[in-house]
Amino acid sequence: PYDVLRLRRKTGLKSFELLEKYIITEKGEEDIFPHFYLTMVDDGRASCVFVNRNGCTIYQDRPAACRTYPMGRAVTREKGRLDVFFVLLHEAHCHGFTEHTIQTVESFNRSQGLEPYNRFNDMLTSITQHEKIRQGMRLSDQQLLSYSLALYDIDTFRSALEKGAIPGADDIPGTDFTDDEALLVYGMKWLKRALFAS
Repeated sequence: PYDVLRLRRKTGLKSFELLEKYIITEKGEEDIFPHFYLTMVDDGRASCVFVNRNGCTIYQDRPAACRTYPMGRAVTREKGRLDVFFVLLHEAHCHGFTEHTIQTVESFNRSQGLEPYNRFNDMLTSITQHEKIRQGMRLSDQQLLSYSLALYDIDTFRSALEKGAIPGADDIPGTDFTDDEALLVYGMKWLKRALFAS
């Protein structure tokens, strides 16, 4: 969700416009939650829509996967505890391996500005890896719509909150709805309560 929030800011689009123009949403039969992907240019190489001959046009707000590459980061959450794993992808087209600088995971994360991305991704695991989900809970169509609304369509979610159209929203007071990051945190708390009564 934080990737979408940053892309929305950079492009100047409303979240629903960004979703319509640049994001593909997929959910397979075995998937519990939908997946959100950037659309790619149909050029035979699946090039990024935000890269032109001069480079990345959204570099300061590029998604976490772009920032993290060639490192991979995975997180598991069980009983409230986070375990973080890293892999290093050694691919010939990545010129970073020809540099002489040696970095730790921490220094690389800092240099790429990954702290807020990782923080929001880790928060998301409290929903996607919730104990009820681990025990087999599946979401209804309405719950899936709530998931997409609160986390990926922040402008529509904000508008619905302002109109009082979000059930249970009064139960989590004190959020500045004009602050996108605070609203995303609120959306995760509201969604966790709405889905799991927790």
